[in-house]
Amino acid sequence: MPTQPRFQGVFPVVPTIFTETGEIDLPGQKRCVDFMIDAGSNGLCILANFSEQFVLSDEERVTLARAILEHVAGRVPVIVTTSHYSSRLCAERSRQAQDMGAAMVMVMPPYHGATIRVAEPGIEQFFRAVSDAITIPIMIQDAPVSGTPLSAAFLARLAREVEAVAYFKIETPFAANKLRDLITQGGEHVVGPWDGEEAITLLADLDAGATGAMTGGGYPDGLAPIVRDYLAGDRDAAQRGYDRWLPLINYENRQCGLLAAKALMQAGGIIASDAPRAPIAPLHPATRTGLIEIARRLDPLALRWAK
Repeated sequence: MPTQPRFQGVFPVVPTIFTETGEIDLPGQKRCVDFMIDAGSNGLCILANFSEQFVLSDEERVTLARAILEHVAGRVPVIVTTSHYSSRLCAERSRQAQDMGAAMVMVMPPYHGATIRVAEPGIEQFFRAVSDAITIPIMIQDAPVSGTPLSAAFLARLAREVEAVAYFKIETPFAANKLRDLITQGGEHVVGPWDGEEAITLLADLDAGATGAMTGGGYPDGLAPIVRDYLAGDRDAAQRGYDRWLPLINYENRQCGLLAAKALMQAGGIIASDAPRAPIAPLHPATRTGLIEIARRLDPLALRWAK
């Protein structure tokens, strides 16, 4: 693979913006992206689980990827999620994302439903097929949603032996311990050990060696400085920032999930609707009120950007 830049910092997930009746709102989507870049995101990730990717058709995925990548126009690198159970289709999605301008693809191990899983030899062949189709890096998303155990030793072996595999988003329990083991066993082949889960374990994961974080998209202006300070060697400043934003991080992670970012953007006038697409249930009004109350005390850019 040609020499690639090392991507670091905060790459939040871009939520998919819908109208109240469930259509894709492309003008709102572009405003969302502009806000996230202005808020200090080091990069973006699209079509991820927090983008409600599982309620999008294949045609909508292509429409969104093309529209967002064209609108970003190289202002920041963009990771495109291309997960699919099929090795062939994941490879095709990944090649298409690369051709559109993606800087990286993020992929979960192959799974389907609650019980259909693939053993390690099949997972390795899956990632080899994707790697053979592209020249940009692969980030493996190690998340409980797939129900697929991925040991640190296995991930490190994939980093050493599969050319494009270089980044790892660790979202499993005890993520910091797994990051330490992965970095120790994978060495220089683990180009990007990353944090996930809306930054709920961010500081512990940075202490373990994480160099990037894939967070929710509602307040990059609060999260990006934490990682920047830490990577610059100022852990005390990172700790102060984390302590300040932790109430909002916790509320997003434990109460709101993937709808928090859109609720903040809607409250600030960036987007017209924070509606999810059915059958995802909307935020309870009391939960939304609690989110906005905590956010107002922190004065995030999301509540000011459009005014």
